[in-house]
Amino acid sequence: MNNWQTTPARDTHRLGERGLVIDVRTPAEYQQCHLPGSVNAPLDSLDNARLESLAHKFKLNAGDPVFLMCQGGNRAKRAAEALNAQSPYALSVIEGGINACQTAGVELRHGESKVWPLERQVRFTAGILVFTGVVLGYTVHPGLFGIAGFVGAGLMFAAITDWCGMGLLLAKMPWNKA
Repeated sequence: MNNWQTTPARDTHRLGERGLVIDVRTPAEYQQCHLPGSVNAPLDSLDNARLESLAHKFKLNAGDPVFLMCQGGNRAKRAAEALNAQSPYALSVIEGGINACQTAGVELRHGESKVWPLERQVRFTAGILVFTGVVLGYTVHPGLFGIAGFVGAGLMFAAITDWCGMGLLLAKMPWNKA
C-alpha cells in the first residue's frame, strides 16, 4: 500500500516554500534543467539516511511535505516506494516530473549540461545494440542476431515491470555524475 501522494506538475511553482523538493535524476540531468529551489539526490544514493540528512539541513519536522521528482515520474515513484516504509515526512511524487512541468509552463532553471536525459540515453544505447546485432548477424554469424533479441526482450521487461537495468547502469556512467 502506498502512503505517498501525487502532486500535479502545474502546482509546482511554490512547492519549495511548503516543503523540500528532491530531484532524483542524475546530476547531469539536474544540471541541464531543474525546478528552482529543488535539491539533487540521485535515486541510487537516496535512502532514508540521506533523506534525514536533507531534512535536517532544511529544518523539516515530521509530517512536513517532501516532494520527489524525476524526468517522467517513474524514478520518483520508485524513490517514494523505497522511502515510504520508514519516512516520517509526507511524501509526494510530482506527476510526470520535469516533462510535465515543461508542458504545464512551469518556470525551470536551465543549465549548460550537454548530457542527454537518461531516457534518451537508454533509447540510443538500445538502438545501437539492436543495429549492431543485426549487422553482425548478417556479416559475421547468424547467432549474433541474439544481441538484438536480448535487447528487445530487455525493453519488453522494462515496460512490463517499470524497472530498467540499462537505465540504472547508464546512470552510473561518468558523464552522468556531477
